[in-house]
Parts: sequence; structure tokens; C-alpha cells
Amino acid sequence: MKAAVYYKNGDPSVLKYEDVPDPVCHPKGVVIRVEAVSIEGGDTLNRWRGALLTTPHIVGYQAGGEIVEVGADVTHLRVGQKVTTVFGAGSHAELRAVPARNAWPIPAGFDVKLGAAIPVPFGTADDCLFEFGHLKAGETVLVQAGASGVGVAAIQLAKRAGATVFATASSDERLERLRPLGMDHGINYRTGDVAKSVRSLTNNKGVNLVVDPVGGSTLQSSIMSLAYRGRISMVGAAGREAMTVDVSPLMAGNSSLTGVFLGAELTTDRAHNMIQRLVDEAARGEFKVVIDRTFPLSEAAAAHTYIESRQAVGRVLLIP
Repeated sequence: MKAAVYYKNGDPSVLKYEDVPDPVCHPKGVVIRVEAVSIEGGDTLNRWRGALLTTPHIVGYQAGGEIVEVGADVTHLRVGQKVTTVFGAGSHAELRAVPARNAWPIPAGFDVKLGAAIPVPFGTADDCLFEFGHLKAGETVLVQAGASGVGVAAIQLAKRAGATVFATASSDERLERLRPLGMDHGINYRTGDVAKSVRSLTNNKGVNLVVDPVGGSTLQSSIMSLAYRGRISMVGAAGREAMTVDVSPLMAGNSSLTGVFLGAELTTDRAHNMIQRLVDEAARGEFKVVIDRTFPLSEAAAAHTYIESRQAVGRVLLIP
């Protein structure tokens, strides 16, 4: 099969399009013919500095496609079924093998490309808002990096839950594209101070909850944007900065900072059922899966470069 691989960590230019052996189906797993790869923020971070578990290495958490082989111990999935999958690596390829527990059926008639982009960003956003963020109707939410996959998901899920939604992005143009998704107030972090803007927009109260997938200096602005007894769900390091922050304001405001990692609970019944619920809700049109651009799998390097340029709104896909 063809795959986008690399032999060393680095910038997108390390990605090569090569022939590699087909994956082997585990007795408790499935193999899918990949129809769409949803490039996750963690994919670019792993390419940059993550461990190379194989040589060459095929990066990638998330992909959707059709099951072409089912392990002997698998009874709830079948050949020909469309699924979306998540695993630690291997998405950037024509075929991928995953444990059956890491595959979620896509309802008939729902576009596989859209289904491929749901589990990680929407599952992460759901956890940040509800499982760990304890969001209630009528509260205020700040979504940092609102144009990211997690950001686009969090805006929609928070608005649907009855929250007032603030979001940040790197340009006014990107912010305008977030308004139809449910963003009430947009903040351009390149031209304004985020915490000061939040204070101004909330009569100096701050927000009840922040979803922060960026970290670094952005996390400091998240802390300074909190209302009394506010909460932060920190879910990533997309900014690639050192986590050097002053957390003392949390104590003064009786506020809390919680780290969120969907992968730690991905195989639990709670998370597994939550992701299937989100896939089914998307298929019913209850929220929008935003696809910014698609690239051929052979142009994985260009796709990663585009993502890192911070122009995208929503997900970027690779099509084998």
C-alpha cells in the first residue's frame, strides 16, 4: 500500500510518499480501506517531536473508511461497513489496522469524510465542556483557538448547551467564519489582549469556563480570563511553547485547572458511547463538521504545511 511516512522528526518536509507493507489484522481488530484521513493537531506534534515507533513511521490518529477485514474474535463489525477509527498511529495510509474497540460505525448515508473528522475533536470538546468542565446552560465559555478542530466543535457544543460563547482566532476573517457556528463574541489574539477583551465584554466578570488547546502563554491568558470559581479545561500544546505560567490567580479566584486527555479514557464505555453518540448526532444534522480543505495523500507534506500556517477553519483531510 501507499502511505505518507517519515524516517526522522522535523518539519513537514520529512514526509515521504512511499510503498509500505499492508497492515496485518489482529484477531480482535479490523482493517479498513481508508477513504479520508482527518489530520489532527497531535499528528503534527508527533511528526515534529514524537517517538518513531516504527521505521519508517506512519503518523496519524484518525481516519474513516470501509472495513475490508475483520478479526476472528470480532462479532459486532462486518466487512463492507463504514467506520471512523482512532488509534495511536497509522492513519496516513491507504489501509490501517485498529482494534475493533477503536472503530465506530458511520450511519448509512452519512459522508465518510465527515465521519472521519468527528471522534478526536468532538470527543475532546465534549469532555472539555461537560465531563471535566461541568458546563451548565446560561454560563459563559471562552474557546481558545476557535478555528481549530477542537475549537469548532467546542463552539457548537457549548452553544447548543445554552452557553454564551467567546472564541479567539488569528484573524478577523477566521473569526467571521465562526459566527455561523455559534460564536457570540470573537477576539483576534494577534491584535488584542485576550484577557482584557474578555473582561471588557463581561463587565469585568470573566468567563465561567475556558477550553484551551494551545497552552504556553495562551494558558496564562486563559487563567486571567476566568470568573470567580471559573474552570479551565487544558487539552493540548498546539502553541508548542513551554508551559511556564503563573497559577497563583487560580487560588485567589477559587478557580480550577484540569488537564484533559481523551486518549486516556478512549476505550472506556463512557467515552466509546459518547463518541458514537456524537457520530450519530452529526449524521442527523445536529451540528456541522467543518472541512476546510482536502489534499491527496501523496501531498501530506503540503497538507501539514497548510495546517501549520494557521489558515484553516476546521479540519484538513487527506484523501488516498
